[in-house]
Amino acid sequence: MIFDPRSGAAARVFALPPGVDYATELVKGLRRRLPAAADPSLMGQVRLIVSTDYMRRRLGQIFEAAPAGFMPKIHLLSGIHTLDLTLDVAPPIPYERRRFELMALVAELLKHQPELAPRAALFDLADALANLLDEMSSENVSPRAIETLDVSDQSGHWQRAQQFFAIANRFIGAASIAPDRETHHRQVIEQLVDKWAHAAPDYPIILGETTGSRRSSLLLLQRVARLPQGAVVLPGFDFDTPADIWARLADSSQNEGHPQFRLARLMKALGLAPKDIEPWSPTPPPSAARNRLISLALRPAPFTDQWLREGGTLRHVKESTARMTLVEAPSARLEALTIALGIRQAMEDHKQVALITPDWGLKRQVAAALERWGIVPDDPAGIPLQQTPPGRLLRQVADLFIREPNTVALLALLKHPSTHASTAQAQHRRLTRRLEVALRKEGIVYPTPAWLTRWASAIGDAAPSWVCWVCEAFFGQVQREVRPFAAQVQAHITLATGIATAAQGTTDTALESLEGGSGSLWQHAAGRKAAELMARLRDTAASAPPMTAHEYAQVFEALLSRPLVREPEAKTHRGVFLWSPREARIQSVDIMILGGLNEGSWPAHSTLDPWLNRTMRQKAGLLSAERRIGLSAHDFQQAVAAPQVWLTRAVRTGEAEAISARWLNRLTNLLDGLPACHGPQALAAMRARGNAWLLCAQSLDAASQDTQRSPAPRPAPRPPAAVRPRALPITDIKQLIIDPYTIYARHVLKLRPLPPLKPVPDALLRGTLIHKALHGFIPETVDDPSCLTAPRLITSMRQIFDKGASWAMVRLLWRARIERIAQAFVQAETQRQERATPIAFERRGTATLAALDFTLTATADRIDRQADGQLILYDYKSGAPPSQKKQEQFDKQLLLEAAMAEQGAFNDIAAAPVALAAYIGLNNPPTEVAAPLDKIPTEQIWQELTQVIRHYQNPDTGFVSHGDLYPNDPFNDYDHLARFGEWDASTPPTLQDLA
Repeated sequence: MIFDPRSGAAARVFALPPGVDYATELVKGLRRRLPAAADPSLMGQVRLIVSTDYMRRRLGQIFEAAPAGFMPKIHLLSGIHTLDLTLDVAPPIPYERRRFELMALVAELLKHQPELAPRAALFDLADALANLLDEMSSENVSPRAIETLDVSDQSGHWQRAQQFFAIANRFIGAASIAPDRETHHRQVIEQLVDKWAHAAPDYPIILGETTGSRRSSLLLLQRVARLPQGAVVLPGFDFDTPADIWARLADSSQNEGHPQFRLARLMKALGLAPKDIEPWSPTPPPSAARNRLISLALRPAPFTDQWLREGGTLRHVKESTARMTLVEAPSARLEALTIALGIRQAMEDHKQVALITPDWGLKRQVAAALERWGIVPDDPAGIPLQQTPPGRLLRQVADLFIREPNTVALLALLKHPSTHASTAQAQHRRLTRRLEVALRKEGIVYPTPAWLTRWASAIGDAAPSWVCWVCEAFFGQVQREVRPFAAQVQAHITLATGIATAAQGTTDTALESLEGGSGSLWQHAAGRKAAELMARLRDTAASAPPMTAHEYAQVFEALLSRPLVREPEAKTHRGVFLWSPREARIQSVDIMILGGLNEGSWPAHSTLDPWLNRTMRQKAGLLSAERRIGLSAHDFQQAVAAPQVWLTRAVRTGEAEAISARWLNRLTNLLDGLPACHGPQALAAMRARGNAWLLCAQSLDAASQDTQRSPAPRPAPRPPAAVRPRALPITDIKQLIIDPYTIYARHVLKLRPLPPLKPVPDALLRGTLIHKALHGFIPETVDDPSCLTAPRLITSMRQIFDKGASWAMVRLLWRARIERIAQAFVQAETQRQERATPIAFERRGTATLAALDFTLTATADRIDRQADGQLILYDYKSGAPPSQKKQEQFDKQLLLEAAMAEQGAFNDIAAAPVALAAYIGLNNPPTEVAAPLDKIPTEQIWQELTQVIRHYQNPDTGFVSHGDLYPNDPFNDYDHLARFGEWDASTPPTLQDLA
């Protein structure tokens, strides 16, 4: 025996104060109570019951680190049936099967009453009902209690909800043989409690970590506390709360948000007073004075008048806050960077440090900030399965049953590390890269098997067989009909396994691979977790209703987001942790960083119940939002009592002002109101320490972004004359004038922007398609003038848009734009054709500056000839044409085309005077802007061209970035190469001689 025998009516309850390492002290207190002369095997008879698997692992680590000896048997509260294998309780129904059965019932209801809810909400409704049933079972609330609620003051929503509750009642009756997990858990506890009431076990049973917040756990706690060799060890018990507060705390449900409310209710249920709660271990908290300060700050709202009475008794406020730091960052990003700096400093000082926050976003930001120093924190919670490589692949495969893959989806699947994980994976990756280049180059939005086959035939080698596998695996998988869920799961497993193994196997071989864990998809921690999920879906699929591929993908996505995966082989830094508040309850480190202390984060916003409002839940005896807030407050009270504490928050989150967490607000208000105890000075010191760290973070952030300390020069490279361009298209002359560096990058370095992976319907594509349409439409009107009509123009444009634009909405917008200007364009075109006859379209031309060994090339959109033999040049612009002033300064395309035409440079068109050169703008309304041939005759433009080319053929001339005439263009393909932004137009260029 480790406990002195006592009456069965007296409860044995111990507690540990906030701030102590719960797991360590639990083991110490257990060893201290073992008699010195006792048999060492007595420790092996002890049964420890804990709430979380993390606590079980932590206790195991503590015992393993100790000298050799016996270890108690540790049971999870959720697996308490292992404590007594003779219990007659049916095994629980799987989580997925429970939802699937409810989905089938809800689907049947929606089939007859579709106005109740959309079918897209099928799984959400079933999941919400299942969660409600779980809560009802845990809290021992019968369906009758829900049905008899007084809803006279409620809205019509209750009448609609009652129809779903009828399903719930029907489900409870049908599932009586196979209980859900909560019902199974409650039945196990009820049988254990009844059995122990008649025959108490002769081995010690210690229930730890729990506070009895759920009725089922409270029932177990009450029985264990009264066993002859039973005991309960409460975490985070506030020994500084006065007895009168404890009595008043449990009397009102308005105090549920207080961190000690559940402990007060527990003592009331056990008939105990605060003095009856014994310390489990004599180890004092790191700062007893701080515990008293926090206890006073967190008093319930009706008792805050005690701040005035008891505040003056706090004699060590400055000492209790000396190791507290308050960081109020202007943004969440700076908050994360400040925390990262604090963690790094803790590592430098060889101290253990943990970030505690329920904010997953903040944890990810801190982890990302730590990457700059190569620090990988230990996150025991892991990441959701859907974010792991196997989860991503399974989600992408599920989408193949909904729609054919576009370029982005196809390449994402092909590039996945688990795809084609065979001996030929190197070849697969090489062909994937070549395919990506081809897709980018041709701007393919929706690749088809026919296009892939043509590409593979042109490539040769192993490409045809590889593309054959790609077409079989990724195309033709769309399922538009409603199918049984079992068929959906089997097809999903088969296709995912085939993609991973690069083999089109059967369903049987895919299931064997799944169960055997073979193939990279089902290996390692994430793969095994994914295999377990798919196996459960396969085994419970018979309970689910038939559904479409889109509905299956929604259900699969929801189920995939639940499991958390932690790779056990991940290399993390010892002593650096990212904990949730629940994980932080049971242990302590040297420095606790409580992050994200804003309302909505810690505590989190209460989730809305689609079935019962706050009042109805309270009447039914279900969990309230305040109870969840009280649990969060208890986590805060335990964490803030650590030896050294940081309290951090972001003043702004996103675009809105954030509200500090209520507990932080209470603490700062209390300190600010204790001038006699130096509270304001203590608070100012906390903020000063935080501001010092924040200033370091801001300096580090500025240093990483500030390029003014060592700015790059404004480049003006001078390559050798031999590599300078000897031929340019006419469209590049504009760039040579306004931005010579572009010509250097494009024609000397031979650099070209990589086409986007996902083509966008930009102005360039629209202009290309409009040019193509007009080059088909105008010649047709020359041969048959009756075709020169607005409807015919619209038809030509529609045909080109349908072929060249893959976006239905974009096609509609572009066609509407053409329809608005079609009639005005046709009228202007009629006048143009009355003036001259079109004779050439897309005609190429070449002119040579023989003295400079330079060739100028051009492609004229359209050339007309008047009756007198003079030529007219037109160039189509899908937007606004350049003004005559711009043409005089730098946009000299039409002027140069006119000079080339007068020299007979265009194929099969004899030299002739140019009467007119003009841009035709297809904006609304259509415009026509003539080139200033009257101001700059063709002889002059040719002389100017000669001067410009001679200038840039001179080895002493640099290709400066952003010339003097550079327009206010928001984007340039080579600005990043020139490091534009580290210098501006006022910076003198730096000549750079290149070998």
